[in-house]
This record gives sequence, C-alpha cells and structure tokens, in this order.
Amino acid sequence: MNKKLIILAVVVMVALFGTTLLFAQGPDGNKRKGKYTYRNVYKACAARGEVQSKTPIVSPADKTMAQWERIFEKKKFDFFKCSTEWNKLSKEDMNDIYSYLYNYAADSPTPAKCK
Repeated sequence: MNKKLIILAVVVMVALFGTTLLFAQGPDGNKRKGKYTYRNVYKACAARGEVQSKTPIVSPADKTMAQWERIFEKKKFDFFKCSTEWNKLSKEDMNDIYSYLYNYAADSPTPAKCK
C-alpha cells in the first residue's frame, strides 16, 4: 500500500511539472533569427530617415515577458516606430522577433544586457 502511494505521488508530481514546463516555454520562433530581423528593421528604418539610430530603440529587457506577450497578442507596435517596415514583416518574422524579445525580457532567466 505504501509503495503504491509513493508511486502515485511521484507520477502526479511528474505530470504537474511536465505541464508547467509546456506552458512556460513562450513563443516557438527562432530567437536568433528574430534578433537579426529586429536589427534589420531598424537599419532599413534609419536608411529611410524615420529614426536616428540604426540600432533598435527598444531593448528586450525594457519590458517583462507578460508585457511582450500582451503587445504581440494585441499587435500594438506603435511604440517601435518604423511602421512601414513592421507592416512588411511576415508572420514567421514576427514570431521570430517575438521569441527574441520574450526570451530576453527583463524577468527572463537571461535578460538582455545591452541593445
């Protein structure tokens, strides 16, 4: 009886832990490609003259993971500026950028240290 109870407790713990890991992963895009694409958006935008700097004006660490999630769910990209370039991005590129920003957010295990 005692063995069955212990086995049941272990199975329940593994099931709960595994479920938590599934929901805690965030977006499934390519964060390395997202960083590259994100930087290229601002290079194109600077070439057009809308922003002064070729480097992105918003760092991933400027917001938390929950804030990035809300921004990409609502598709509110106005504060990024460069709306012409953002409107040209494919769904895949947007997901990659989202992965980059989400995975290096202020409250992530590895927040971005610089822009």
